[in-house]
Amino acid sequence: MSIEKINAAKAETASTAAYKTLTAFFDADSFCELDAFAKSGDGFAEAVAGYGTVEGMPVYAFAQNSDVSGGALSKAQTAKLKKLYALALKTGAPVVGFYDSVGGRLNQGTELLGGCGEVLRLASKISGVVPQISVVTGNCLGTNALNAVSADFVIMTKDAKLSLDVTGENASAEYNAAQGNVALVADDKAQAVAQARDLLLYLPSNNLTPAPIAEDLQPDGENTPCIVSKVADAGSKLRLGDSCGETARTRLARIGGQVVGVVRTTGGKLDDCSAEKAAKLVRFCDAFSIPVITFADCDGFDSLSSAAKLTSAYAEATTAKIAVIVGRTIGSAYIALAGTGANADVVYALPDAVVSPVNVEAAAFIMDGKNMKVPVEKQQEAANRFASEHLSAFNAAQNGYIDGIVTVEELRGALLDALNMLSGKRVPTVAKKHGTI
Repeated sequence: MSIEKINAAKAETASTAAYKTLTAFFDADSFCELDAFAKSGDGFAEAVAGYGTVEGMPVYAFAQNSDVSGGALSKAQTAKLKKLYALALKTGAPVVGFYDSVGGRLNQGTELLGGCGEVLRLASKISGVVPQISVVTGNCLGTNALNAVSADFVIMTKDAKLSLDVTGENASAEYNAAQGNVALVADDKAQAVAQARDLLLYLPSNNLTPAPIAEDLQPDGENTPCIVSKVADAGSKLRLGDSCGETARTRLARIGGQVVGVVRTTGGKLDDCSAEKAAKLVRFCDAFSIPVITFADCDGFDSLSSAAKLTSAYAEATTAKIAVIVGRTIGSAYIALAGTGANADVVYALPDAVVSPVNVEAAAFIMDGKNMKVPVEKQQEAANRFASEHLSAFNAAQNGYIDGIVTVEELRGALLDALNMLSGKRVPTVAKKHGTI
Protein backbone atom coordinates (compact mmCIF):
# COMPACT_ATOMS: atom_id res chain seq x y z
CA MET A 1 0.00 0.00 0.00
CA SER A 2 1.42 3.39 -0.98
CA ILE A 3 2.25 6.04 1.58
CA GLU A 4 -0.33 8.27 -0.07
CA LYS A 5 -3.09 5.71 0.58
CA ILE A 6 -1.92 5.23 4.17
CA ASN A 7 -1.99 8.96 4.81
CA ALA A 8 -5.41 9.24 3.17
CA ALA A 9 -6.75 6.46 5.43
CA LYS A 10 -5.28 8.18 8.48
CA ALA A 11 -6.86 11.47 7.46
CA GLU A 12 -10.26 9.80 6.98
CA THR A 13 -10.16 8.29 10.46
CA ALA A 14 -8.88 11.50 12.07
CA SER A 15 -11.85 13.44 10.69
CA THR A 16 -14.45 11.34 12.52
CA ALA A 17 -16.27 12.31 15.73
CA ALA A 18 -14.79 9.41 17.71
CA TYR A 19 -11.19 10.33 16.86
CA LYS A 20 -11.85 13.95 17.81
CA THR A 21 -13.39 12.81 21.11
CA LEU A 22 -10.28 10.84 22.04
CA THR A 23 -7.84 13.58 21.05
CA ALA A 24 -9.86 15.99 23.23
CA PHE A 25 -9.79 13.49 26.09
CA PHE A 26 -6.07 12.71 26.08
CA ASP A 27 -3.24 15.14 26.77
CA ALA A 28 -2.17 17.03 23.67
CA ASP A 29 -0.24 14.91 21.15
CA SER A 30 -0.29 11.83 23.42
CA PHE A 31 -2.93 9.70 21.67
CA CYS A 32 -1.63 6.55 19.92
CA GLU A 33 -4.25 4.67 17.92
CA LEU A 34 -4.48 0.87 17.92
CA ASP A 35 -5.58 -1.07 14.82
CA ALA A 36 -6.10 2.14 12.90
CA PHE A 37 -6.68 0.32 9.62
CA ALA A 38 -8.96 -2.48 10.89
CA LYS A 39 -11.81 -3.06 8.44
CA SER A 40 -15.45 -3.93 9.00
CA GLY A 41 -17.09 -4.96 5.77
CA ASP A 42 -16.22 -2.37 3.14
CA GLY A 43 -15.30 0.37 5.61
CA PHE A 44 -13.26 1.00 8.71
CA ALA A 45 -14.19 -0.51 12.08
CA GLU A 46 -16.95 1.33 13.94
CA ALA A 47 -14.79 2.37 16.90
CA VAL A 48 -11.50 4.17 17.46
CA ALA A 49 -9.26 2.74 20.20
CA GLY A 50 -5.84 3.49 21.61
CA TYR A 51 -3.84 4.81 24.51
CA GLY A 52 -2.34 8.07 25.73
CA THR A 53 -1.98 10.08 28.91
CA VAL A 54 -4.29 12.15 31.09
CA GLU A 55 -2.29 14.61 33.16
CA GLY A 56 0.64 12.27 32.59
CA MET A 57 -1.22 9.09 33.66
CA PRO A 58 -1.26 6.28 31.05
CA VAL A 59 -4.86 5.46 30.07
CA TYR A 60 -6.53 3.22 27.47
CA ALA A 61 -9.69 4.47 25.78
CA PHE A 62 -12.08 3.69 22.97
CA ALA A 63 -14.85 5.67 21.33
CA GLN A 64 -17.65 4.22 19.25
CA ASN A 65 -17.72 6.01 15.93
CA SER A 66 -21.22 7.19 15.06
CA ASP A 67 -19.82 8.53 11.77
CA VAL A 68 -19.14 4.95 10.61
CA SER A 69 -22.30 2.81 10.30
CA GLY A 70 -23.73 4.56 13.37
CA GLY A 71 -21.06 3.02 15.58
CA ALA A 72 -22.75 -0.38 15.25
CA LEU A 73 -21.16 -3.28 17.13
CA SER A 74 -19.38 -5.69 14.82
CA LYS A 75 -16.75 -8.43 14.85
CA ALA A 76 -14.12 -5.83 13.99
CA GLN A 77 -15.18 -3.49 16.79
CA THR A 78 -15.29 -6.22 19.43
CA ALA A 79 -11.84 -7.40 18.32
CA LYS A 80 -10.50 -3.90 18.94
CA LEU A 81 -12.10 -3.75 22.38
CA LYS A 82 -10.78 -7.18 23.35
CA LYS A 83 -7.24 -6.15 22.43
CA LEU A 84 -7.60 -2.92 24.43
CA TYR A 85 -8.89 -4.71 27.57
CA ALA A 86 -6.11 -7.31 27.30
CA LEU A 87 -3.45 -4.60 27.11
CA ALA A 88 -4.98 -2.77 30.08
CA LEU A 89 -4.79 -5.96 32.13
CA LYS A 90 -1.15 -6.55 31.15
CA THR A 91 0.03 -3.02 31.82
CA GLY A 92 -2.23 -2.00 34.70
CA ALA A 93 -3.81 1.15 33.24
CA PRO A 94 -7.42 2.44 33.49
CA VAL A 95 -9.94 1.99 30.67
CA VAL A 96 -12.34 4.72 29.54
CA GLY A 97 -15.08 3.94 27.01
CA PHE A 98 -17.11 6.50 25.05
CA TYR A 99 -20.42 4.94 23.96
CA ASP A 100 -22.46 6.07 20.94
CA SER A 101 -23.95 3.26 18.86
CA VAL A 102 -27.18 2.49 17.04
CA GLY A 103 -26.91 -1.19 17.94
CA GLY A 104 -25.18 -4.13 16.25
CA ARG A 105 -24.57 -5.57 12.78
CA LEU A 106 -27.25 -8.24 13.04
CA ASN A 107 -26.17 -9.89 9.78
CA GLN A 108 -23.05 -11.11 11.62
CA GLY A 109 -25.29 -13.28 13.79
CA THR A 110 -23.74 -15.56 16.39
CA GLU A 111 -20.21 -14.40 15.54
CA LEU A 112 -21.18 -10.95 16.79
CA LEU A 113 -22.79 -12.42 19.90
CA GLY A 114 -19.62 -14.37 20.62
CA GLY A 115 -17.50 -11.23 20.28
CA CYS A 116 -19.82 -9.25 22.55
CA GLY A 117 -19.67 -12.00 25.14
CA GLU A 118 -15.87 -11.92 25.07
CA VAL A 119 -15.89 -8.15 25.60
CA LEU A 120 -18.19 -8.52 28.62
CA ARG A 121 -16.00 -11.31 30.01
CA LEU A 122 -12.82 -9.24 29.71
CA ALA A 123 -14.47 -6.16 31.21
CA SER A 124 -15.50 -8.31 34.17
CA LYS A 125 -12.02 -9.84 34.39
CA ILE A 126 -10.30 -6.47 34.78
CA SER A 127 -12.91 -5.18 37.25
CA GLY A 128 -11.12 -4.47 40.51
CA VAL A 129 -7.74 -4.67 38.75
CA VAL A 130 -7.87 -1.36 36.86
CA PRO A 131 -10.50 1.41 37.16
CA GLN A 132 -13.11 1.59 34.41
CA ILE A 133 -15.12 4.64 33.37
CA SER A 134 -17.97 4.68 30.83
CA VAL A 135 -18.99 7.93 29.12
CA VAL A 136 -22.35 7.65 27.36
CA THR A 137 -22.62 10.38 24.72
CA GLY A 138 -25.15 8.73 22.40
CA ASN A 139 -27.48 5.76 22.16
CA CYS A 140 -26.38 2.81 24.29
CA LEU A 141 -28.61 -0.25 24.15
CA GLY A 142 -28.54 -3.98 24.82
CA THR A 143 -25.05 -5.46 25.12
CA ASN A 144 -23.55 -1.99 24.88
CA ALA A 145 -25.56 -0.93 27.92
CA LEU A 146 -24.48 -4.04 29.86
CA ASN A 147 -20.85 -3.24 29.18
CA ALA A 148 -21.26 0.46 29.97
CA VAL A 149 -22.93 0.01 33.35
CA SER A 150 -20.43 -2.65 34.42
CA ALA A 151 -17.80 0.09 34.74
CA ASP A 152 -16.92 1.56 38.13
CA PHE A 153 -18.33 4.96 37.16
CA VAL A 154 -20.75 6.02 34.43
CA ILE A 155 -20.95 9.55 33.04
CA MET A 156 -23.86 10.41 30.75
CA THR A 157 -24.83 13.54 28.83
CA LYS A 158 -28.27 15.14 29.11
CA ASP A 159 -29.14 14.99 25.40
CA ALA A 160 -32.81 14.01 25.10
CA LYS A 161 -32.11 11.53 22.28
CA LEU A 162 -29.92 9.37 24.50
CA SER A 163 -30.93 5.97 25.75
CA LEU A 164 -29.07 3.73 28.20
CA ASP A 165 -31.11 0.57 28.57
CA VAL A 166 -31.16 -3.16 27.87
CA THR A 167 -34.90 -3.32 27.15
CA GLY A 168 -34.94 -1.11 24.06
CA GLU A 169 -37.06 1.56 25.75
CA ASN A 170 -35.89 5.14 26.18
CA ALA A 171 -33.94 5.69 29.40
CA SER A 172 -32.66 9.22 29.85
CA ALA A 173 -29.68 10.45 31.85
CA GLU A 174 -32.00 11.74 34.56
CA TYR A 175 -33.76 8.37 34.82
CA ASN A 176 -30.51 6.43 35.01
CA ALA A 177 -29.06 8.84 37.55
CA ALA A 178 -32.11 8.39 39.77
CA GLN A 179 -31.76 4.60 39.44
CA GLY A 180 -28.12 4.72 40.51
CA ASN A 181 -26.74 3.63 37.11
CA VAL A 182 -25.06 6.98 36.41
CA ALA A 183 -22.66 8.72 38.79
CA LEU A 184 -22.29 12.01 36.91
CA VAL A 185 -24.57 13.80 34.44
CA ALA A 186 -22.99 16.21 31.94
CA ASP A 187 -24.59 19.00 29.95
CA ASP A 188 -22.81 17.95 26.74
CA LYS A 189 -19.96 15.85 25.36
CA ALA A 190 -17.29 18.46 26.14
CA GLN A 191 -18.29 18.54 29.80
CA ALA A 192 -18.45 14.73 29.91
CA VAL A 193 -14.87 14.53 28.58
CA ALA A 194 -13.77 17.04 31.23
CA GLN A 195 -15.54 15.07 33.97
CA ALA A 196 -13.83 11.85 32.90
CA ARG A 197 -10.42 13.55 33.04
CA ASP A 198 -11.17 15.01 36.48
CA LEU A 199 -12.37 11.67 37.82
CA LEU A 200 -9.18 9.91 36.70
CA LEU A 201 -7.13 12.24 38.89
CA TYR A 202 -8.71 10.61 41.97
CA LEU A 203 -8.04 7.04 40.85
CA PRO A 204 -4.99 4.79 41.03
CA SER A 205 -3.75 3.23 37.80
CA ASN A 206 -4.46 -0.24 39.17
CA ASN A 207 -5.02 -2.20 42.38
CA LEU A 208 -1.28 -2.37 43.16
CA THR A 209 -0.55 1.35 43.00
CA PRO A 210 -1.75 4.17 45.27
CA ALA A 211 -4.09 6.94 44.20
CA PRO A 212 -2.27 10.11 43.13
CA ILE A 213 -1.25 12.52 45.90
CA ALA A 214 -2.13 16.18 45.39
CA GLU A 215 -1.13 19.38 47.12
CA ASP A 216 -2.36 19.68 50.72
CA LEU A 217 -4.91 22.51 50.73
CA GLN A 218 -6.75 23.83 53.75
CA PRO A 219 -10.55 23.36 53.75
CA ASP A 220 -12.69 26.11 52.25
CA GLY A 221 -15.87 25.19 54.08
CA GLU A 222 -15.42 26.66 57.55
CA ASN A 223 -18.70 28.58 57.25
CA THR A 224 -20.78 25.72 55.83
CA PRO A 225 -22.86 23.25 57.86
CA CYS A 226 -21.49 20.38 55.73
CA ILE A 227 -19.06 18.40 57.89
CA VAL A 228 -17.20 17.06 54.83
CA SER A 229 -16.44 20.57 53.55
CA LYS A 230 -15.01 21.44 56.95
CA VAL A 231 -12.35 18.71 56.78
CA ALA A 232 -11.68 18.06 53.05
CA ASP A 233 -9.03 19.92 51.07
CA ALA A 234 -10.35 23.01 49.31
CA GLY A 235 -12.09 22.25 46.04
CA SER A 236 -11.44 18.50 46.29
CA LYS A 237 -14.95 17.11 46.77
CA LEU A 238 -16.18 15.15 43.75
CA ARG A 239 -19.92 14.52 44.06
CA LEU A 240 -21.09 11.08 42.93
CA GLY A 241 -24.65 9.85 42.49
CA ASP A 242 -26.41 12.82 44.07
CA SER A 243 -29.60 12.09 42.11
CA CYS A 244 -29.92 8.62 43.65
CA GLY A 245 -31.25 8.42 47.20
CA GLU A 246 -32.03 11.14 49.71
CA THR A 247 -30.36 10.00 52.92
CA ALA A 248 -26.70 9.50 51.98
CA ARG A 249 -24.10 11.38 50.00
CA THR A 250 -21.10 9.70 48.39
CA ARG A 251 -17.94 11.52 47.43
CA LEU A 252 -14.34 11.17 46.44
CA ALA A 253 -12.29 13.84 48.17
CA ARG A 254 -8.80 14.60 49.45
CA ILE A 255 -7.64 15.17 52.99
CA GLY A 256 -4.06 16.33 53.28
CA GLY A 257 -3.65 15.61 49.57
CA GLN A 258 -4.66 11.94 50.00
CA VAL A 259 -7.67 10.55 48.13
CA VAL A 260 -10.45 9.14 50.33
CA GLY A 261 -13.92 7.76 49.72
CA VAL A 262 -16.60 9.53 51.74
CA VAL A 263 -20.01 8.25 52.81
CA ARG A 264 -22.14 10.79 54.69
CA THR A 265 -25.56 9.77 55.97
CA THR A 266 -27.90 12.68 56.52
CA GLY A 267 -30.27 11.55 59.28
CA GLY A 268 -33.41 9.45 59.38
CA LYS A 269 -33.54 5.95 57.92
CA LEU A 270 -31.28 5.03 55.02
CA ASP A 271 -33.30 4.45 51.83
CA ASP A 272 -32.52 1.62 49.41
CA CYS A 273 -30.80 3.69 46.71
CA SER A 274 -28.64 5.51 49.26
CA ALA A 275 -27.56 2.24 50.86
CA GLU A 276 -26.73 0.64 47.52
CA LYS A 277 -24.69 3.56 46.19
CA ALA A 278 -22.79 3.69 49.50
CA ALA A 279 -22.10 -0.05 49.26
CA LYS A 280 -20.84 0.38 45.68
CA LEU A 281 -18.42 3.15 46.69
CA VAL A 282 -17.12 1.14 49.66
CA ARG A 283 -16.48 -1.90 47.44
CA PHE A 284 -14.71 0.23 44.83
CA CYS A 285 -12.52 1.90 47.44
CA ASP A 286 -11.70 -1.47 48.98
CA ALA A 287 -10.69 -2.94 45.61
CA PHE A 288 -8.20 -0.11 45.09
CA SER A 289 -7.11 0.39 48.73
CA ILE A 290 -8.60 3.89 49.01
CA PRO A 291 -9.45 4.76 52.65
CA VAL A 292 -13.15 5.12 53.48
CA ILE A 293 -14.36 7.80 55.89
CA THR A 294 -17.97 7.48 57.05
CA PHE A 295 -19.82 10.40 58.64
CA ALA A 296 -22.69 8.67 60.39
CA ASP A 297 -26.04 10.20 61.31
CA CYS A 298 -28.61 7.47 60.78
CA ASP A 299 -31.63 5.96 62.55
CA GLY A 300 -31.61 2.63 60.69
CA PHE A 301 -32.63 1.21 57.31
CA ASP A 302 -35.74 1.25 55.14
CA SER A 303 -35.01 -2.20 53.70
CA LEU A 304 -33.52 -5.39 55.09
CA SER A 305 -31.94 -6.36 51.76
CA SER A 306 -30.15 -3.02 51.27
CA ALA A 307 -29.06 -3.10 54.91
CA ALA A 308 -27.50 -6.52 54.32
CA LYS A 309 -25.67 -5.30 51.20
CA LEU A 310 -24.22 -2.24 52.95
CA THR A 311 -23.28 -4.16 56.09
CA SER A 312 -21.54 -6.78 53.95
CA ALA A 313 -19.65 -4.14 51.97
CA TYR A 314 -18.27 -2.57 55.13
CA ALA A 315 -17.60 -5.87 56.88
CA GLU A 316 -15.67 -7.36 53.94
CA ALA A 317 -13.66 -4.22 53.17
CA THR A 318 -10.07 -4.44 54.38
CA THR A 319 -9.04 -0.95 53.30
CA ALA A 320 -8.56 1.68 56.03
CA LYS A 321 -11.96 2.58 57.53
CA ILE A 322 -12.61 5.57 59.76
CA ALA A 323 -16.05 6.35 61.19
CA VAL A 324 -17.16 9.69 62.61
CA ILE A 325 -20.48 9.77 64.46
CA VAL A 326 -21.81 13.25 63.79
CA GLY A 327 -25.42 12.81 64.93
CA ARG A 328 -27.48 9.84 66.05
CA THR A 329 -26.53 6.26 65.24
CA ILE A 330 -29.32 3.92 66.24
CA GLY A 331 -29.15 0.13 66.48
CA SER A 332 -28.32 -1.50 63.16
CA ALA A 333 -27.06 1.80 61.74
CA TYR A 334 -24.31 1.96 64.37
CA ILE A 335 -23.42 -1.69 63.84
CA ALA A 336 -23.29 -1.39 60.04
CA LEU A 337 -21.59 1.98 59.67
CA ALA A 338 -19.43 2.52 62.73
CA GLY A 339 -19.44 -0.53 64.97
CA THR A 340 -18.55 -4.18 64.97
CA GLY A 341 -20.31 -4.87 61.67
CA ALA A 342 -18.35 -2.15 59.89
CA ASN A 343 -15.15 -3.35 61.56
CA ALA A 344 -13.98 0.26 61.60
CA ASP A 345 -10.32 0.81 62.43
CA VAL A 346 -10.94 4.09 64.25
CA VAL A 347 -14.23 5.56 65.49
CA TYR A 348 -14.56 9.20 66.46
CA ALA A 349 -17.64 11.08 67.63
CA LEU A 350 -18.58 14.72 67.96
CA PRO A 351 -19.37 15.78 71.56
CA ASP A 352 -23.16 15.86 71.04
CA ALA A 353 -23.37 12.51 69.21
CA VAL A 354 -25.81 9.82 70.36
CA VAL A 355 -25.35 6.04 70.25
CA SER A 356 -28.38 3.94 71.13
CA PRO A 357 -29.50 0.31 70.66
CA VAL A 358 -33.03 1.46 69.74
CA ASN A 359 -34.57 4.81 68.90
CA VAL A 360 -34.08 7.40 71.62
CA GLU A 361 -37.73 7.61 72.63
CA ALA A 362 -38.07 3.82 73.02
CA ALA A 363 -34.80 3.64 74.94
CA ALA A 364 -36.00 6.33 77.33
CA PHE A 365 -39.31 4.56 77.99
CA ILE A 366 -37.62 1.18 78.46
CA MET A 367 -34.69 2.31 80.60
CA ASP A 368 -36.15 5.35 82.37
CA GLY A 369 -39.90 4.84 82.35
CA LYS A 370 -40.42 6.64 85.64
CA ASN A 371 -39.10 9.96 84.34
CA MET A 372 -41.02 9.59 81.09
CA LYS A 373 -44.36 9.81 82.88
CA VAL A 374 -44.88 13.39 81.77
CA PRO A 375 -47.44 15.06 79.50
CA VAL A 376 -47.19 14.03 75.85
CA GLU A 377 -45.93 17.44 74.78
CA LYS A 378 -42.95 17.11 77.15
CA GLN A 379 -42.00 13.51 76.35
CA GLN A 380 -39.61 14.43 73.52
CA GLU A 381 -37.79 16.85 75.79
CA ALA A 382 -37.53 14.15 78.47
CA ALA A 383 -36.27 11.61 75.92
CA ASN A 384 -33.61 14.04 74.68
CA ARG A 385 -32.51 14.68 78.25
CA PHE A 386 -32.22 10.94 78.85
CA ALA A 387 -30.16 10.56 75.64
CA SER A 388 -27.73 13.29 76.65
CA GLU A 389 -27.23 11.64 80.05
CA HIS A 390 -27.18 7.94 79.14
CA LEU A 391 -26.71 7.55 75.36
CA SER A 392 -23.98 10.12 74.80
CA ALA A 393 -20.70 9.74 72.96
CA PHE A 394 -18.97 9.94 76.34
CA ASN A 395 -20.91 6.92 77.61
CA ALA A 396 -20.04 4.96 74.45
CA ALA A 397 -16.38 5.96 74.81
CA GLN A 398 -16.35 4.80 78.44
CA ASN A 399 -17.47 1.37 77.24
CA GLY A 400 -14.85 1.21 74.49
CA TYR A 401 -17.19 1.68 71.53
CA ILE A 402 -15.68 5.03 70.48
CA ASP A 403 -11.97 5.74 70.26
CA GLY A 404 -12.11 9.49 70.66
CA ILE A 405 -14.43 12.46 71.11
CA VAL A 406 -13.36 15.43 69.01
CA THR A 407 -14.78 18.83 68.21
CA VAL A 408 -15.42 19.92 64.64
CA GLU A 409 -12.30 22.10 64.85
CA GLU A 410 -10.17 19.13 65.91
CA LEU A 411 -11.63 16.67 63.43
CA ARG A 412 -9.42 17.34 60.39
CA GLY A 413 -6.26 16.90 62.47
CA ALA A 414 -7.62 13.69 63.98
CA LEU A 415 -8.45 12.29 60.52
CA LEU A 416 -5.00 13.18 59.18
CA ASP A 417 -3.37 11.40 62.12
CA ALA A 418 -5.56 8.33 61.63
CA LEU A 419 -4.93 8.19 57.87
CA ASN A 420 -1.20 8.40 58.48
CA MET A 421 -1.34 5.65 61.12
CA LEU A 422 -3.44 3.37 58.88
CA SER A 423 -1.36 3.89 55.73
CA GLY A 424 0.41 0.57 56.27
CA LYS A 425 -2.69 -1.46 57.11
CA ARG A 426 -2.50 -5.10 56.01
CA VAL A 427 -5.24 -7.64 56.66
CA PRO A 428 -4.99 -11.33 55.68
CA THR A 429 -8.29 -12.72 54.45
CA VAL A 430 -9.88 -16.15 54.47
CA ALA A 431 -9.28 -18.13 51.26
CA LYS A 432 -12.52 -18.02 49.25
CA LYS A 433 -13.72 -17.07 45.80
CA HIS A 434 -16.01 -14.21 46.91
CA GLY A 435 -18.85 -13.40 49.26
CA THR A 436 -22.47 -14.05 48.25
CA ILE A 437 -24.36 -11.15 49.84
